[in-house]
Amino acid sequence: MTKTRTADIHRTTLETQVRVKLDLEGTGKSQLATGVGFFDHMLDQIARHGLIDLQVDARGDLHIDAHHTVEDVGISLGQALAKAIGDKKGLMRYGHAYVPLDEALSRVVIDLSGRPSLSFNVDFTRAMIGEFDVDLIREFFQAVANHAAITLHIDNLRGDNAHHQAETIFKAFARALRMAITADPRAVDVMPSTKGSL
Repeated sequence: MTKTRTADIHRTTLETQVRVKLDLEGTGKSQLATGVGFFDHMLDQIARHGLIDLQVDARGDLHIDAHHTVEDVGISLGQALAKAIGDKKGLMRYGHAYVPLDEALSRVVIDLSGRPSLSFNVDFTRAMIGEFDVDLIREFFQAVANHAAITLHIDNLRGDNAHHQAETIFKAFARALRMAITADPRAVDVMPSTKGSL
């Protein structure tokens, strides 16, 4: 893969100001400032395990809660992925990963399908991780799937610790994404679809 696969997305609303900058040919470096510590920790997993250089700067209405910030970062990340991935010629298209962390195990499967879809099967063992509402994890991945136009299946297969459950999800997403966006050496410049487009 010789072409540059980068994106720089700016999103401004009355609720948030978000910038997401990424390089799919990166080494896993991240600069993260969302104002939500646990969320930054999860975004770092995407960078590190996806080998994506990721910069996120977000200013949101955290005096209300983290919902708008997390969702709008998901929207911006999805848009950045769509732009950086491009026409998908020569890519593996599909990716999957199982990731354990102690007692927790999650599976994520991705299709760069062009069709936004999320199947999210996670029963968190508690509602909050510190001050972070676990419902926002689904909101984040729904936004990513919608705006990257990907099919995304997320299953937490087991886990007793909600932090471990969340971390395995983000790590598995990163690993599955890394597989899906990898160049297929046997199908250079070939669209990975019988329809001829994705």
